[in-house]
Amino acid sequence: MKNEKFDPFGSALDESQALALLQKATAGAEDGELFLERRRSESLVYDDGRVKTASYDASEGFGLRAVTGEVAGYAHSSEISESALQRAVATARLAVGDGGGSIAVGPKATNRRLYTDDDPIAGASFPVKIETLREIDAFMRDLDPRVVQVSASMGASLQEIVLLRPDGTLIHDTRPMTSLNVSVIVEKDGRRESGSAGGGGRVGLDGLMAADQWQAKAREALRVALVNLEAVPAPAGQMEVVLGPGWPGILLHEAVGHGLEGDFNRKGSSNFSGRIGEQVASKGVTVIDDGTIADRRGSLTVDDEGTPSGKNTLIEDGILVGYMQDRQNARLMGVEPTGNGRRQSYAHAPMPRMTNTYMAGGDSNPADLVASLKDGIYAVGFGGGQVDITNGKFVFSCTEAYRVENGKVGAPVKGATLIGDGATAMTQIRALGNDMKLDPGMGNCGKAGQWVPVGVGQPTVLMGGLTVGGSAT
Repeated sequence: MKNEKFDPFGSALDESQALALLQKATAGAEDGELFLERRRSESLVYDDGRVKTASYDASEGFGLRAVTGEVAGYAHSSEISESALQRAVATARLAVGDGGGSIAVGPKATNRRLYTDDDPIAGASFPVKIETLREIDAFMRDLDPRVVQVSASMGASLQEIVLLRPDGTLIHDTRPMTSLNVSVIVEKDGRRESGSAGGGGRVGLDGLMAADQWQAKAREALRVALVNLEAVPAPAGQMEVVLGPGWPGILLHEAVGHGLEGDFNRKGSSNFSGRIGEQVASKGVTVIDDGTIADRRGSLTVDDEGTPSGKNTLIEDGILVGYMQDRQNARLMGVEPTGNGRRQSYAHAPMPRMTNTYMAGGDSNPADLVASLKDGIYAVGFGGGQVDITNGKFVFSCTEAYRVENGKVGAPVKGATLIGDGATAMTQIRALGNDMKLDPGMGNCGKAGQWVPVGVGQPTVLMGGLTVGGSAT
């Protein structure tokens, strides 16, 4: 279903007057923009046989920015009106002072479309959504008598942005997002374990609500829970680890990806600062941030400054070749923007952020990598973790992992954590599988209090020298 177009200049503001105020705010500045946004979202949670929450949220507003050197003046309001914009101009001007700069050339235009502009919330009626969640609950309980609790959730949102540049250029983007997730708890002999699965992207809800789609997620959640039901305490110590493909790329995202964002490198607070052209990873390792993949959770037709997203190689064959940049950091570092200027909402200023960040595949058979382990861990799924994004030190917990001895995959292990730092871990990659895949579409990334949707991915990876934390004695 098509959405009635967000048109702030047709309903709340006079475009010529708004442009005049933006030009006043950015007079003598080096960059700036007026970012207008309307967002609507719906979330449904069906937990243990009943509707637990059903929420709907709608918001709109604008953010006005004026940039001079390393300083940015930013003002925002939930009221889209000329009077609110005039107040914002006075605030933004405080950062510009006497000015003396000239506005940078605006982003290049693009006609590319990476996702539909249909309204995902209106893609199915409320009763149909609830009935689908009920069906998931019943299906899970029929699958296995050990199921004692089921939780299924569904979400949809539509973000519409209009960006006005000081030269009068208007940029529009309409961004859908949907997700469907299933969690289950199983019990056997008094022991309870859980499993979850889900996914989504910039797609309509109809695909996610198809029976074959949610049934696959339900079966996967149950499989993980049953694996954990048989898990034994994880070993501890330094050992080789094989990481599975897809979602385990979250470790790459957190431990390495943040360190490749332009602001950390400009300020010298990243392990990768000033190391362009240096070997920072094992040969054969290539890391890419790609916001141009159709329908993916982290993809953007244009970023939140209006720059078209790009496929940006960050590490090539182990050599650091670039960082992710927004317009301000790119200008200060003397390079081009990469389409990575992102913000959570109109109430937030943009900064360099990841989109879909992944490690390219190699040429090894994944089974051979596992078979090469003499005494190690095969980690297939990850849960929560802690990362210091300035130095890449990480601790990640495994939601599905197996002990491997003499090349044979043994019992699943419970309580395994992987400990290390990203810069060192990248140099200890010994082989890459030929099975690179992206995650199913469930990632969110936090930075400086802002959250944005992202994607991750990788092939099967053989890595040495990681510390495994466990409870086995």
